[in-house]
Amino acid sequence: MDLKVLTVKEVSESGSVPELKVINMGDKDILLLDGEELTGAKQNRVLNTTVLIGAKSEVIIPVSCTEQGRWSYTSHEFKDSDVMMAYNIKRKKARSVMMNIRTTGTYRSNQSEVWDDIEDLSRNAGVHSRTSAMKDVFESKEKDINDYIKAFNVQVDQNGLMVFINGELMGFDVISSKSAYSVLHPKLIKSSAIEAILVRKKDKKEPDASDAHMFLKDITTCTYTKHKSVGLGWDIRFEGKQKVGSALINEDNVIHMAFFTIDEAEQTGNISGLSRRRSYRRSQGD
Repeated sequence: MDLKVLTVKEVSESGSVPELKVINMGDKDILLLDGEELTGAKQNRVLNTTVLIGAKSEVIIPVSCTEQGRWSYTSHEFKDSDVMMAYNIKRKKARSVMMNIRTTGTYRSNQSEVWDDIEDLSRNAGVHSRTSAMKDVFESKEKDINDYIKAFNVQVDQNGLMVFINGELMGFDVISSKSAYSVLHPKLIKSSAIEAILVRKKDKKEPDASDAHMFLKDITTCTYTKHKSVGLGWDIRFEGKQKVGSALINEDNVIHMAFFTIDEAEQTGNISGLSRRRSYRRSQGD
């Protein structure tokens, strides 16, 4: 974006909440990761799925709103927020996107649920945001988050991470390109750190490597469906006992894979505090 090779903007002057237009003017494919946030234009958004944008191409990408209280231009184009969606919200979004892909063929999330979860995140952080922006929560905890980034430096040859919070296994992300991962590593740490900061407990449970091995073994039993990605390649969606996952595959290479744990209530759809329908809705949104 800084090099003006990639441009992200509203799909039209009036805009559409669940969609954005991406233009890659460069000679290389560009990876946009599920959960990455974009700020500006009419309201902040996050990607609903990982997309590989082909060289010299234009793509309409599926997104979710992370700033409920604004629907007016602050800029013509979007900027990189330098934030990735908070881990628990991203985890729940992955499930709703999977359900929509399978039932409607669209990469839409449950937007009301996303707004509710951001509201809960803000409340837990003691943050009042004028526009109910998720980014405001991250900015309010910037010092603590930076401590996590310093504590979890990217390792030599690292291309993924498995997340434990208070000893509980949350999931993992793996990216085929080590150089791409090194750029995305701080965002992935931020996504987990904001959750860890807000749920700190006195009685800390240490992560257990055997849990990680069992998780990796269990995901091999997941069922899956294959869908055409909105960019290059194929989007594979996985579901198993208390697990959901996705993988972007292009030319037989797994570009990005992510798996999350979900509890039984979430898997059946009976989520505690089920989304409260908002009276506030965008004319073009869900």
